[in-house]
Amino acid sequence: MSAESLNGVGPQARRIFRLYNLYRLSIGLLLVLLISSELDDQLLNPVNADLFRKGSWFYLILNVLVATLVAQPRRMVQIFSLALVDVLLLSGLFFAAGGTPSGIGNLLIVSVAISNSLLRGRIGLLVAAVAAIGLIYLTFYLSLIYPQVSSQFVQAGALGALCFAAALFVQAASKRLQRSESLAEQRAEDVANLEALNAQILERMRTGILVLDPLHRILLANQGAQTLLGKEGLAGKPLAPQCPELLHCYEQWVSNPTLRPPSFQAFTDGPTLQPSFVPLPQGRQENILVFLDDISQVAQQAQQLKLASLGRLTAGIAHEIRNPLGAISHAAQLLHESEDLPGPDRRLAQIIQDHSRRMNLVIENVLQLSRRRQSDPQLLDLKYWLTRFASEFRSSASTNQTLHLASIGSTLQTRMDPHQLTQVLTNLVENGLRYSAQKHTQGQVWLKLFRDPESDLPVLEVEDDGEGVPEEHRPHIFEPFYTTENKGTGLGLYISRELCESNQARLDYKPREQGGSCFRITFAHPRKLS
Repeated sequence: MSAESLNGVGPQARRIFRLYNLYRLSIGLLLVLLISSELDDQLLNPVNADLFRKGSWFYLILNVLVATLVAQPRRMVQIFSLALVDVLLLSGLFFAAGGTPSGIGNLLIVSVAISNSLLRGRIGLLVAAVAAIGLIYLTFYLSLIYPQVSSQFVQAGALGALCFAAALFVQAASKRLQRSESLAEQRAEDVANLEALNAQILERMRTGILVLDPLHRILLANQGAQTLLGKEGLAGKPLAPQCPELLHCYEQWVSNPTLRPPSFQAFTDGPTLQPSFVPLPQGRQENILVFLDDISQVAQQAQQLKLASLGRLTAGIAHEIRNPLGAISHAAQLLHESEDLPGPDRRLAQIIQDHSRRMNLVIENVLQLSRRRQSDPQLLDLKYWLTRFASEFRSSASTNQTLHLASIGSTLQTRMDPHQLTQVLTNLVENGLRYSAQKHTQGQVWLKLFRDPESDLPVLEVEDDGEGVPEEHRPHIFEPFYTTENKGTGLGLYISRELCESNQARLDYKPREQGGSCFRITFAHPRKLS
């Protein structure tokens, strides 16, 4: 393991180096305690007791300084120098203690093994060679001074061979350990990246995902679930006070998992949600994985497919329907103009004409949906455009219809198809005047243009003082063919919203505080291309 590994990279290498320091300090402290208790003469029988005592104190003091000053070496030469000095000092103590009978040669083997776990290749083998040479040379030198030591050559050679064996074995084991550590780090990094990717996917999913524990406490809630439920910070909270409707659906699912749970709305004007539940075993407990799908989008797509099919069908048979319808309407008109027709029959002829016109209007609206042209957004000065629209509308309006216009702020611009905006606004204004006239003798509509302070987007509100839309009908007013009037087709508001969305605008409804209705158009930013 290189010195670079020790420098804040390899935790395994740092642990080994701390172990090496602790080992040397322990040996130094043990030798000093041995000489301080005067047991060294009895246990070791040193040939040079004074040199052994001084060497033991020097070994302890040097290792204390090294452990304090060189806690994490930055270069390989520092590790090599430390290992070399340690081997030389232990070799000196081996000589002073009287050779192989002292057992210090075994400490040399351990020191070589630990140093080779930090050094690589020839440098580690060089430390083992220095230790082996020291053992054999000092044993030879002792034999010259003390003839009785000549019998230690075999033990010294064996210790030298063990130094090389320990170096080779530890290096091979360290290489395998390093490869395993690198593989483990790579696997851990892959798992961490995969977890981060899963977390991002989970957060960005439009499908709401909740995880409930057996006590119905929310363990996890992605952003989609919090948006659909209209609540923030759901994790760690009980489900019952946050969404009792979902808890009711869960209890029904528990009683009979084969039945599809009912859909619900988490808050007023919120999306219609379809929950589904899946058991999620985790250890000894079984959590519940909850999926929340916005089925209003699915319903909208189904409506669009239905209208597209209906448009193609109507386009194909419009000729076959409109010719007989025109003949029926014309015949009813002639019958209505007959002087000999009694009053009740004249009323029946009028009903035929009214319903013929309504059928023709339905055909026209569906044909318009099926062959609607692509929008051609243009940069519009809304203040100027609305002034011109109001002037043209007033010129053709009846005397009991009044259109008011109010604009707040400076120039407000957007990008929108002017023809489609005219169609949308004409429909909204005519609806507002009609409902206003049903409640008052004078039908009135107010156009209010301003800039939204939060989004900084242009906003146009079309307000009337009619009866307003009842709360139970508000979720359905933009659905196709939904109408509360006998003469209505239910396509006007649907077409208006579709035209707005094709120009990246948004059409919403809200009740008017003074009574009546308010349809709000939020336009796109003028720099936003369609």
